[in-house]
Amino acid sequence: MAEDKTSAETVETVEAATAPKVEVQERNPQEFLEAFDWDKYEQGIERVDETKLKEFETLVSKNFVDTVNEEVVEGTVVYLTDREAIIDINAKSEGVISLNEFRYNPNLKVGDKVEVLIDIREDKNGQLVLSHRKARTIMAWDRVNAACEKEEIVNGFVKCRTKGGMIVDVFGIEAFLPGSQIDVKPIRDYDQYVGKTMEFKVVKINHEFKNVVVSHKALIEADIEEQKKEIIGQLEKGQVLEGVVKNITSYGVFIDLGGVDGLIHITDLSWSRINHPNEVVELDQKLNVVILDFDDNKSRIQLGLKQLEKHPWDALSEDIKIGDKVKGKVVVIADYGAFIEVVEGVEGLIHVSEMSWSTHLRSAQDFVKVGDEVEAVVLTLDREDRKMSLGIKQLTPDPWTDITGKYPVGSKHKGIVRNFTNFGVFLELEEGIDGLIYISDLSWTKKIKHPSEFVAVGDTLEVEVLELDVDGRKLSLGHKQTTENPWDKYEADFAVGTTHTAEIAEIVDKGATVNFNEDIVAFVPTRHLEKEDGKKLGKGETAEFKIIEFNKEFKRVVASHTAIFKEEEERIVKAATKKAAASADEAKTTLGDANEQLQALKDKMEASSKKK
Repeated sequence: MAEDKTSAETVETVEAATAPKVEVQERNPQEFLEAFDWDKYEQGIERVDETKLKEFETLVSKNFVDTVNEEVVEGTVVYLTDREAIIDINAKSEGVISLNEFRYNPNLKVGDKVEVLIDIREDKNGQLVLSHRKARTIMAWDRVNAACEKEEIVNGFVKCRTKGGMIVDVFGIEAFLPGSQIDVKPIRDYDQYVGKTMEFKVVKINHEFKNVVVSHKALIEADIEEQKKEIIGQLEKGQVLEGVVKNITSYGVFIDLGGVDGLIHITDLSWSRINHPNEVVELDQKLNVVILDFDDNKSRIQLGLKQLEKHPWDALSEDIKIGDKVKGKVVVIADYGAFIEVVEGVEGLIHVSEMSWSTHLRSAQDFVKVGDEVEAVVLTLDREDRKMSLGIKQLTPDPWTDITGKYPVGSKHKGIVRNFTNFGVFLELEEGIDGLIYISDLSWTKKIKHPSEFVAVGDTLEVEVLELDVDGRKLSLGHKQTTENPWDKYEADFAVGTTHTAEIAEIVDKGATVNFNEDIVAFVPTRHLEKEDGKKLGKGETAEFKIIEFNKEFKRVVASHTAIFKEEEERIVKAATKKAAASADEAKTTLGDANEQLQALKDKMEASSKKK
């Protein structure tokens, strides 16, 4: 019997092995649950085969999520409200997530797969609460590192501005977007990016401080570089291109030509003079420019704007000629003159020497200032070299025309001190008529080392015309000549031999000085300071002095105290000498008379002898 049973089992096993296999389809656990009658099961009316229960447990463990474990799972968006997203994670019930957690993804829709973390298994309403933010944070660092290594493009939500850039939500991590990495062109309004979702490239990760730096600029640089190469390859001098004003500086304007930057120097913006480029262009303005030049690798491109217009000199009226009067605005002032814009882009120079008939040159700022509207006369005009010189003094008569009648030699006038040098003073008699007073013609008596000791700029002086050079347009003036020369009187009052009483003012080298009055300071040599007792006069001593030298031309006076008592000695000596000489003359006369008488007697005696 045992053998028969064994044989039967063997046959049955073989048949089972050789019989065609029937594919058993796995039932959906949800369908199984919906069709299963739990009441019959609990009452024992309907029993479930053990194998089917094991099959069900396998299906549940395979398809349903255990909400006890804190793991990141993938769920499907099944419904969206104004505030929440309903997510199916194959649990007993769907979970709820606030839409605030999806701000970085405003295009979230039903059917999207999202990663979530079970936050609360069952709230007070029996609802499963999920968190997408926490799930993203758990996975974020792995994703950020992977994106950085693979140089992948990631989406980020721009949360807010910060110092130097923006804060961007990338995979739930707050990354830093530097302002220089937002775009290839300078960004002036950061706020326009807040709340936007943009593509970025992870460019730097600091694992120690958990810092992430992203760039949007890096994504477009590659495309721009290709575009730049294409544009550079087609550049030619004289080519006209459309560009956008990218940046404005004090020296020029940077133009974006579509990935390639060029510079319009301030001098190439307008034919007219401008103080700053913003007078001509503004940021983000589109305009046509012409290529003027570029270097060998075309990395520096020089552009022009004014070259697209006809040069103003070419359009200057042929009616303008030398001698004509023109009106214009002062645009620039230099030390040597002022530039006048006669018409837009056409300037003429008024040299400072053409601003006044005066030969004493002043600064152009004394006559005009920037912005003044002035009238001038065309002095020279060179259309080929595009140069024009103007004059404003020609609008008034030349004051030197009748100079001989107005300022003859010897005439006296008043003028204003305009300037002075080491050798004299420049005096303006009237506009255009200047004269020079040499330092030696300022005073009869004062010894002046510099004119500033005698006058100040702006003072009024009376002068006399000493010389007149019409051809050289020069006047020689004198101030001292307007008064009588006191030295004419002093020449008599202080003649050589006159005696005066005064005090020793100063002891100087080789002598001393004596002030006879405010004009005459006499010098007393050391040997002439000796007193009668053999001592010398000292400072502050009063004594008599004799003038021993007077020179009116050089205003030199020399005096002597010693000569006072030396003269008395000489007088006594001279008197004694004179007396002795008189006595000798008298004795000589008496002897002579006797001789004459004897001679007469002798002659008489001889005459008597002859008669006999």
